[in-house]
Amino acid sequence: MGNQQFLADKIRTQEYHLNMGPQHPATHGVMRMVLKLDGEEIRDVEPVMGYIHRSIEKMSEHITYKQIIHLTDRLDYLSSHQNNEAVALLVEKATGIEVNDRIKVIRTIMSELSRIASHQLWWAVMGMDTGALTTFFYGFRDRELINDIFEETCGSRLTMNYSVIGGVRYDLHENFVKRVKDFIVHFRKKLPEYDQLLSNNVIFRKRTEGIGILTKEQVIAFGMNGPTARASGFVCDIRKKIPYSAYDRVHFEEIMATEGDAFARYKVRILEMWESMRIIEQLIDDIPEGEFKVKTKAVIKLPAGEHLQRVETARGDFGVYAISDGKKNPFRLKFRSPSFANMHGLNKMSEGTKIADLVVNFSTIDVVVPDIDR
Repeated sequence: MGNQQFLADKIRTQEYHLNMGPQHPATHGVMRMVLKLDGEEIRDVEPVMGYIHRSIEKMSEHITYKQIIHLTDRLDYLSSHQNNEAVALLVEKATGIEVNDRIKVIRTIMSELSRIASHQLWWAVMGMDTGALTTFFYGFRDRELINDIFEETCGSRLTMNYSVIGGVRYDLHENFVKRVKDFIVHFRKKLPEYDQLLSNNVIFRKRTEGIGILTKEQVIAFGMNGPTARASGFVCDIRKKIPYSAYDRVHFEEIMATEGDAFARYKVRILEMWESMRIIEQLIDDIPEGEFKVKTKAVIKLPAGEHLQRVETARGDFGVYAISDGKKNPFRLKFRSPSFANMHGLNKMSEGTKIADLVVNFSTIDVVVPDIDR
């Protein structure tokens, strides 16, 4: 009995706290997580946000609606086109500005290219977070082709500021259709390599399968959205539920899973890239003729009242909510960012797992920190 008590005392652990960040390679930005640990087992995760808060929502109350579009580039910079489009759609809907089919198709193609480019970067970094350095080079190899198309079309590779109220800033480059079609041909051959390198890797599967499980009821309770929520069986794709731009004229599947673990969140994003290519292929050969931008007033004022617009970014449901008092700038403005909402499930999915599993869980949420710190 004495020996048993001695061994029990010897292996007894002590609960302690560990700071992960605010500058840690696995936090994907300037963010801090306070971990409550029992040995290496996680008892609690407390995200500490706000290190790069820029007060964008308050700034938007003092500038015009045309100027607000520029600031949305700096939220989820990997979904800058969708963020720009959300503000443009909100103003167009509120003021009755009608855009033609050419504008709608251009916006949709650019959105899906942005989604693929975002998922490529996520996959590249997801591999690095689990120790697979090679994925970084393959992911960026393919993403550069999309960035080249963006640069030739609108002059920017990341914060594009391409969608404007009433259309897009520039018409399509004469090489646009050919380069997009060439990319699709290239990427349809290269995307299977992602499965060969990582998806079917036995070590990666053991690191992700059965880890960080969230049920459908839990993701709904936490307000989670996008691929993170669809991996738990929650139907929430805004492109399907509230179609905008040209999404009502294309056929695609809302990628779902039911396992709710890290690998399910991984597979949803891989399969979404296939669907994005499918959407682009339906539109690229039949881009309507017409103007790329309709004429709008120099100073745009929204009717007094509340206005809301939602779009589906690479990370999920991005909402713009504005209260107008009839002036050229909003009385109040709120961005509903998907990364902020999805962070609420991190603690639940990490309870009882190891520190290394937290890195996996955080990576499968696909957080962009500036999307949280608005």
